[in-house]
Amino acid sequence: MTAKIVSPVDGSVYAERHPIADSDLARAVAEALTAQRRWRDVDVADRAAVCTAAVAAMNAMTERISEELAWQMGRPVRFGPGELRGFTERATYMIDVAAEALAPVRPPARHGFDRFIRREPLGLVLVVAPWNYPLLTAVNSIVPALMAGNAVLLKHATQTMLVGERFQEAFDTAGLPRGLFRNVVLTHRQTAALLSSGQIDQVNFTGSVDGGRQMEQAAAGTFTGIGLELGGKDPAYVRADADLDHAVEQIVDGAFFNSGQSCCGIERVYVHRSRFDDFVDAAAAATARYVLGNPLEPATTLGPMVNGKSADAVRSQIKAAIHAGARQVVDLSGFGPDRHGSPYLAPQILVDVDHRMKVMTEESFGPVVGIMPVDGDDQAVALMNDSAYGLSASIWTADHDAALAIGDRLETGTVFMNRADYLDPALAWTGVKDTGRGVTLSTVGYEHLTRAKSFHLRTEW
Repeated sequence: MTAKIVSPVDGSVYAERHPIADSDLARAVAEALTAQRRWRDVDVADRAAVCTAAVAAMNAMTERISEELAWQMGRPVRFGPGELRGFTERATYMIDVAAEALAPVRPPARHGFDRFIRREPLGLVLVVAPWNYPLLTAVNSIVPALMAGNAVLLKHATQTMLVGERFQEAFDTAGLPRGLFRNVVLTHRQTAALLSSGQIDQVNFTGSVDGGRQMEQAAAGTFTGIGLELGGKDPAYVRADADLDHAVEQIVDGAFFNSGQSCCGIERVYVHRSRFDDFVDAAAAATARYVLGNPLEPATTLGPMVNGKSADAVRSQIKAAIHAGARQVVDLSGFGPDRHGSPYLAPQILVDVDHRMKVMTEESFGPVVGIMPVDGDDQAVALMNDSAYGLSASIWTADHDAALAIGDRLETGTVFMNRADYLDPALAWTGVKDTGRGVTLSTVGYEHLTRAKSFHLRTEW
């Protein structure tokens, strides 16, 4: 059986690959372990030179990758270079801070002793990457894992498996030692077997909650480190003192960019009652300006969802919410007919919603957002925390202290003020509740890709 990319653009098979043979996978693991034993002794500055060259090689493929992304997962070509810029920002930052993050930790000096904690590489890291931001999510783990002295196996989502090939091409061009990084096409059986083998020291998985549970089950009893970045139902709260124009522009973009297929995209909005009508009217007008169509066309600003099944799941949420009393506010006349089974789904805003509706509590991962009025901070915080997820939350206000106080009460991994749907590589990317566990990015991210080794050396007696 082959792995196929069925393009959301036109339903054609865009690419097809055979999964790696079990014997070749065993050889790839052996080669990675051998290469890692040499790589761990390479100076951090030399690791940085190779990884920086790989980033340059990836950027040299920007036009090619942008078109491939459009065919593989439907993002308009006009936005492809943006993912490469984000990829570069994250990779460059993690390269730049590696020496600091990996430096020995020294407690206060004690006469007659040399004491320090060394950060040693874990060994072999398996990165299981998703299709929705295929470069950005993968780079969070790949580059810092290599900078920390580890070997990496990349298992990319079938839908975007060509991205894994571009990673391989970039590292090969940069002269990374053979076997240290390997892109592999795996079946679910092979992935589970690899995790249960005990040969993987850390797996970083980005995907669904069910997928995260499968990772834990496969690795059970091996003591493999597991990093999970799973679902999200990220809220935005617009206070009475918010700059409404800025909030509308950014929240609409945060809800509908990438056709809403973002783990940290805005999926529910709470607006102070005094600004509610104005916010909804402006958001509906901004949403109606999207151009839904073929992602290969330069004018398109909203491409198809990844497949018809995912689009139908969003249609089902919208239909159920309307049946329960919700109301659509976006005029869809300019988007053309909506067809069941089509991945092309127009963006929609729902009002008269509440938390009895799945559209406000379960991950939509598509171009729909519900908006509710609230009477103040306490009600907003209660609703924002009323979720099984906790990846990010945004507060829109002119009051820094209020945002900080509200943020302290939120059950989330990242608190934004007056922005959303952005990963600052200097900050820890993490989540709470069903969103997962572990950390990528920032110097803290290196702690999850290394193990501590203490040295307690007595020099006088």
